[in-house]
Amino acid sequence: MLTLTDVTWLDICLTGVGVYLVKQVITKKNPAPYPPGPSGWPLVGNVSDIPRIKPWLTFAEWGKKYGDISHVEILGQHIVVLNSVKTAMEMLGKKSSIYSDRPVLTMGGELCGWKHTLSLLPCGDRFRQYRKNLRRVAGIHAALDIYNPVQDIETRQFLKRMFETPDQLQEQLRHTAGAIILRISHGYEVKESNDPFVDLADRAMDQFSRLTAPGAFMVDIVPSLAKVPEWLPGASFKRLAREWHETLEEMVSAPHNFVKDQMAAGIAPKSFTSNLLEGRTLSAEEDHIVKWSAASLYAGGADTTVSSIYSFFLAMTLFPDAQKKAQAEIDAVIGPDRLPSFADRDFLPYTEALAKEVLRWHAVAPTGGPHRATEDDIHDTYYIPKDSLIIPNIWFMLNDPRTYANPSQFNPERFLTKDGKLSETDPRVICFGFGRRICPGLHLADASIWISAAMSLAVFDISKAVENGIEITPEVDPSSGAIRYVALLIGVPPSVMHIHTCRGSHPKPFKCSIKPRSAKAIGLIQQDENC
Repeated sequence: MLTLTDVTWLDICLTGVGVYLVKQVITKKNPAPYPPGPSGWPLVGNVSDIPRIKPWLTFAEWGKKYGDISHVEILGQHIVVLNSVKTAMEMLGKKSSIYSDRPVLTMGGELCGWKHTLSLLPCGDRFRQYRKNLRRVAGIHAALDIYNPVQDIETRQFLKRMFETPDQLQEQLRHTAGAIILRISHGYEVKESNDPFVDLADRAMDQFSRLTAPGAFMVDIVPSLAKVPEWLPGASFKRLAREWHETLEEMVSAPHNFVKDQMAAGIAPKSFTSNLLEGRTLSAEEDHIVKWSAASLYAGGADTTVSSIYSFFLAMTLFPDAQKKAQAEIDAVIGPDRLPSFADRDFLPYTEALAKEVLRWHAVAPTGGPHRATEDDIHDTYYIPKDSLIIPNIWFMLNDPRTYANPSQFNPERFLTKDGKLSETDPRVICFGFGRRICPGLHLADASIWISAAMSLAVFDISKAVENGIEITPEVDPSSGAIRYVALLIGVPPSVMHIHTCRGSHPKPFKCSIKPRSAKAIGLIQQDENC
């Protein structure tokens, strides 16, 4: 497999020279200055300024130094970083017709087929139809009433599995997230272990992680290599792309065909897919949209939801006072004889505030998904060239002291109304993205996080693990996910940027103690979900 490890700094400099010479010939005078930013080098621009780890921290420093909009250029690729909610909403929201496109991933998107998922889909008719379909499931609160029972049932099953295997938190969270989404998307009930659809999805998602490793495939740096034949020496990436394309296609088609078969037999439960197929004769294009809309639910939501709920358990391990306050509220409102339900949500304000604080405290996508400008723009007197990548620094927006008092503190009370004054900004208007690229499953994800938190707090005490008499304090250091995607898009070699994951930003794996609160709690965990 041809990788960027074979590329030397001489290659990079020669590329920079070529870009520079072409620009000198064709570049016309800019109508306005670029946004301010660190000074770059001739030819290669700001290659050395792109941070290797925790890029959101460096971007935040740029914000303090240069303002809410900053700019760098790498080998001719313009990158604009946004460091305020106001600017993000003005550009990505109010000017969404300009700033809603996505950049192209040659290996993962074009050759392997991930371009058909909503997160990578370019703007157009398909994009609008996907979002329209997904809105039926997760875009409005009314739609969730249909699927709340699914979340309730699967979360109860999660409690049972955690009671039996409390040391398998991540595995059980991932299983539960997949079970919820597959029930909603395809009416499919996941097996307790070795489920074929879950295993298939995990394999495809792992391949996507490998696909988006910066420097893994030369074709992402030189897109014209996509046209070379498979038999050519050095073109093993084409054979790999074909194999991984088949895995992705199976992940998308197998549950879709499962629904069709059940509908033909008259036994299909209500689901996102069955609702879109029922009573219709679909064209090939319409069937494609239904199939990939459903797949986008899983690809876009399973991993990020796991990250948020895993962060909840980390927060409860580190901040026992917040846990005790939420448990006291649940005990007072719900009592010991039943589990919380969605009907209780409005009556548990502290638990609601705690779930919001989890979303603020741990940014699942610290730098969001990059937007692409489809035309030149002048914003706030600055020139934003066509094809610029726009990166919202969501981490800083959730930790901006102008928005949140003492942002480094985990403090659910910040979202409780006091003395008639408005509480601090709801993090859900930030953490799910902006404009037309806002997460269409935000209400579904929010509901899943809340019910997981409320039910878990009702029956479990979460605390630091103890080994050999020593209490283990987890480290708060999320892995950096989204910037890897950015590195790939701009062609930065691995020697310049060392990134570890392409999915949502997860806390480092940690150990904690998860124990039932009482004999009554054990009874609630073990009771039938229909009780």
